Amino acid sequence: MGRYLLRRLAFLLVSLALASVVLFVLLRMLPGDPANALTSVGASPEQIAAARHSIGSDKPLPEQFIHWIGQLASGDLGTSFVSSLPVGPEISSRLNVTVPLTLAAFALAVLIAVPVGFVAAHRRRTWYGALLNGVSQLGIAVPVFWLGMILIAVFALNAGWLPAGGFPQDGWAQPAEAIRSLTLPVVTIALVMSASLIRYVRSAALDVLGSDHLRTARAMGSSFGRAMWRHGLRNASVPVISILGIELASTLLGAVVVESVYALPGLGSLLATGIAQHDYPVIQGVLFVSTLAVLIIGFAADFTQRIIDPRLRGRLSGGVR
Repeated sequence: MGRYLLRRLAFLLVSLALASVVLFVLLRMLPGDPANALTSVGASPEQIAAARHSIGSDKPLPEQFIHWIGQLASGDLGTSFVSSLPVGPEISSRLNVTVPLTLAAFALAVLIAVPVGFVAAHRRRTWYGALLNGVSQLGIAVPVFWLGMILIAVFALNAGWLPAGGFPQDGWAQPAEAIRSLTLPVVTIALVMSASLIRYVRSAALDVLGSDHLRTARAMGSSFGRAMWRHGLRNASVPVISILGIELASTLLGAVVVESVYALPGLGSLLATGIAQHDYPVIQGVLFVSTLAVLIIGFAADFTQRIIDPRLRGRLSGGVR
């Protein structure tokens, strides 16, 4: 297990290093000059040059990259070109919105997808099994921003039950208002995510329902529920876990759309503002933190699969990959 963890840690560090290079290079290839965000319209060349010097964008690219890597090594994500505030604390404050939004939506999607996907597989020859499968297929095609606007129109504008957007000024100091503000965004993400997850759960359940070991357990006298609990769930969960990791990571990265629809002050809005202002430290910081989160989620999903599946446990001790 120790060797496996060391390999995964090395992979994580290498991936972060490659991601930092890609982020740095791609941002410098974008059109536009970050100094323009610091100067007024019609600024003289001298003023633009002074702005570039103040943010260090006039230095050679290798020197800028080494400076950024040095900051990352010390845990510093840099300072915003526009606000002159540290990027790290700003990202931390935005994570107070994005992380609860992502995790709550993910948990709700799993609570919906697992039982619905199993019923759609177990009762696939019935009308409601076919209906569940058809609804999930339709849900995959629904754009998340369109669903968000529909929910706002129904539950916020017409019924007035929930706010149409925004987040309390004091954040989680007002927990009831914060939860109300996140309810519609969470439901929006969960419904779209669960539609995709239902298909994977249904497919995994179909494989288990037709497996030899389940038929053997039933032939030895086990009830269907007992056989599924002891033999089916573990086998069905292995392929689903990898999909859950991918969905969780994609939800975190795609939160920018939902946060824009509901005007939430999360990572998505911070990234959008940074891109509009060519604020390289903000963009680099958000994308670096997002990349780190995706890699950690991938590691957690892989580790969980190896714990659940006996066929993969040997790899924890450094077996053949």
